[in-house]
Formats: sequence, structure tokens, C-alpha cells
Amino acid sequence: MTKAKIYTRCGDQGNTSLAGGKRVPKNHPRVEAYGTIDELNAHLGLLAASIECNSTIATIEEIEHRLMTIGGYLATENCTIPPLGTDDIQALENKIDKIENSLPPLNCFIMPASSEAAARANVCRTVCRRAERQIVALQQETNIDNCVITYMNRLSDYLFLLQRQLLDGKEKIWQNACK
Repeated sequence: MTKAKIYTRCGDQGNTSLAGGKRVPKNHPRVEAYGTIDELNAHLGLLAASIECNSTIATIEEIEHRLMTIGGYLATENCTIPPLGTDDIQALENKIDKIENSLPPLNCFIMPASSEAAARANVCRTVCRRAERQIVALQQETNIDNCVITYMNRLSDYLFLLQRQLLDGKEKIWQNACK
């Protein structure tokens, strides 16, 4: 069996292939959306490498699998198979509730991070929000399963709370927010 080369030269003119072979510009809204999902997954891998809690690492790995599924869904034009179900959203909401119940109430805005792991979680949150915005923009052009947008919205909530959990009570409060 011959080993395939990593470069194909097919994208040298600024186009790429969706799943199924259709060629689109590399800045097509669909490519932007699944590309940002890919970026988020890379950041999540970096986050997982910076923490030691096995259950949190396992949760991040579950999320990475869901994001790979979402990325494949977004890369496939006219895909009719939903990439996620309400059970995926409920599982994430359960994790959110567990973290939120372990944290004190937050009445002010917090500054992004005071530790490396928390800072990485915050970067993941902001990339997740960008991916969500791009998916919403794509939904204005084509049919996108609502569970994808809901999942991305919950994921950014999870990442915010994970940041707070990783700070372990050492949050830096934005001074202007509490006046």
C-alpha cells in the first residue's frame, strides 16, 4: 500500500472540499464554523494536558468526541442525521449543575484567570462562543440542527464554570462591575 502525501495541492487556490467533495472557498461560512470547532478541540486538548483531575479530563475527552461529531456534521452539506441528541445536552447540563452547586454565587464579573489551567479554560470558552456565532450565521443560510447550537451554548457555560472551579476561590473581581 502506498503512503498518501499530506499535501494534495488542491487547496493552493484558496478552495477546499466539504465532505462529499463539493469545492468551496476556504472562508465559506461552513468551513469557518467547522474550522473553529477544530480550533476549540485543539484548545481543549491543551486544557486537558494542563490539569490533573481525571474526571475533568474524562469530561473534556467526551466533549472532544462530541465536537468531532459536530465538525463532521458541519463539513457535510445537507446532512440529515442529527449529530447530537437531547441526552448529550442533558449530560452537559448535569455537569454544569454539579460544578455550579459546588461554587459560591457570583455577583460580579471576574477577570479572565489567575492560573494557567483557568486561563486555558477561558480561552476555550471564548473560542466556543465564536464557534456558536459562526454556526448561528451558517444556520441563516442552511438548515442546522438546533441541538448543535444548544450544545455549543451549554458548552461555553460549562467552560466558564470550569474556569471558576479551576481558580478554586481565587477569582479576581473586575472592580468596575461591583460599584
